[in-house]
Amino acid sequence: MDWAQVLVIILAIFLAIFLLLGIALAVLLIKVTRQIKSVTESAARTADHIEHAVGGISKGASPLFFAKMVARYIKKTKRSRR
Repeated sequence: MDWAQVLVIILAIFLAIFLLLGIALAVLLIKVTRQIKSVTESAARTADHIEHAVGGISKGASPLFFAKMVARYIKKTKRSRR
């Protein structure tokens, strides 16, 4: 056997190994990107729920804050009349 043929066989073996490693890494990369996509979708849903909750609280908090301010003003005026 000639040295050139031995070199071709060694290079073919290394090429096959690197090809298999590349395929395995590509499969893992696809899995990781799917997991990242699901995490980002979950985070987006959570942010939407929090946004809706804060919006509801702010709608109820504004009249409540105004009512507290009026009640404080009334208490102050009653104290000053005494």
